[in-house]
This record gives sequence, C-alpha cells and structure tokens, in this order.
Amino acid sequence: MAPSLSDIMTPDAAELARAAGGGASAPLEMGSPGHDLFVGLARLGDNTLILGHRVSEWCGHAPVLEEDIALANMALDLIGQTQLWLGLAGEVEGRGRSADDLAFLRDAWHFYNILLVERPNRDFGHTLMRQFLFDAWHQPMLKALEGSSDARIAEVAMKAGKEVAYHIERSADLVIRLGDGTEESHARMQDALDRLWPYAGEMFIGDEIDARLAEAGTIPAPESLRGAWDETVNAVLAEATLTRPDSGFAHKGGRQGRHTEHMGHILSSMQWLQRAYPGATW
Repeated sequence: MAPSLSDIMTPDAAELARAAGGGASAPLEMGSPGHDLFVGLARLGDNTLILGHRVSEWCGHAPVLEEDIALANMALDLIGQTQLWLGLAGEVEGRGRSADDLAFLRDAWHFYNILLVERPNRDFGHTLMRQFLFDAWHQPMLKALEGSSDARIAEVAMKAGKEVAYHIERSADLVIRLGDGTEESHARMQDALDRLWPYAGEMFIGDEIDARLAEAGTIPAPESLRGAWDETVNAVLAEATLTRPDSGFAHKGGRQGRHTEHMGHILSSMQWLQRAYPGATW
C-alpha cells in the first residue's frame, strides 16, 4: 500500500497541514512579538493542561470519596483555565487553531509545560506535594498577570486567580496535616518533597522569550516570582515539620519542548481519541 501524505511528512509539516485548513496564515516568525506571546500563553496553558490531566487520573481512585471529588474539581478548574489560555494562544497565532487543536494535535516537542507537572502521581502524598509546589508558584504568577499590559491576559488571570486561591489553601493544609501527622505520612511527604524538589527550580529559569515578554509588561519574568514562592514554601514546610532540600539543582527543558519519557505516555492517553478519529465531536 502506498504511504499517505501524513506518513512521509516531517512532524512540523504534518502539524502545519492539520492546522492550516487551507486559508490559515503562515507560522509566526521566531522572535517576533506574536511568536513570543504565543509561546508565553502556551506555557501557561500547557502547565494547567498537563497537571489537570495528571490530577484527573485520581478520579475513582482517591483514598476517600471527599478527596476523589475535590481532586476531580481541581482537575476541572485547571482544564477550564487551559481552555482560556490555549484559546487565547490560538487567537494570537492566527492560524485557525482552537484550544482543542492545540491540546490534541501537538506532539510532545511542541508542548511548553514545566517538567514538574508531568511527573507521575505515585501515591496520594506525592500528588499533593506536586500540587502544593505548583500552587505556590501559580498564585503569585496569576497575581502578577492581573497587571499585564495585555487586557485579555489580565482578565483570564483574575478569573483563574479565584480558583487557585482555593487550590493553594487546600494543598498547603493537606501538606501540613500529612507532614505533621503520623510517622508513615511524614515519611511519605518528605520522600515526595525530596523526589520533586529537583523539578521545582525550572519555574524560575527564564529565557530570551521570557525577557522580551517581561520587558513588554505582558508576562512577568520567572525569576521575579522566586521570593514569593520561597516565602510560602518555607512557611508551610516548617509547619509540616518537613525539611527543605538544600540542593539548588534544577531539571529544565520542558519550557523549551524537551520532556521526560512520561510526557509521551500522557499524550498517548489524552490524545488518542482525536488522533484515531480526527475531527470527532459529540
């Protein structure tokens, strides 16, 4: 059987063909303000998309019914925020791609989420620690975005900020309760913190795109959020009787499209229906 066009195209060309739709404009030029803004928005949306998918994996599997419902609701919050961020990214890009297209028709190397959010759930404590480390960054990020020079970004941030205020309250409370709980729960939370800590630092490593967006007043520089994150994390870990790791090492690359092996497994689960039945709706 002769190969189809999609079989012989490069990943970039295949993705362009799927998204172009005939009359769509050409891809944004690298380094242009439009391209920078698209990447910045995709980074925000990809973080919430991948973490939302990870959290949703607990649906029907949480240790108690109350936590099952709470985790499902948090996942829905994150996916809802994704719809807004990726929808705006598609609008900025101008190639006719919707939030769904960006979620389901990109390959791993075109996702810009931090590595922390793609880490496996492991146990309940590990999931909560990952959520807390992310929430402690997410809240000040959204607060800063409320003052963005782009009114559309500020509007999304104000809406998302109300949801994330609950997320950080909940994850911090549970980290404290489990960290300062039984010997078993304390050991599990410390293990989760030690395992996840090398992935937290990527949230504060900027690149040229971040610098240009910060200069334009659109999205704050990652480095500017470190102080608020440290303050929150230090206070919660102290109350949870957990020891903050002293390592400054940080895995990085996710924000530039270089991911761990876990990302491919996430996408194979998340995207298979749209990939198997292109354009399917219900």
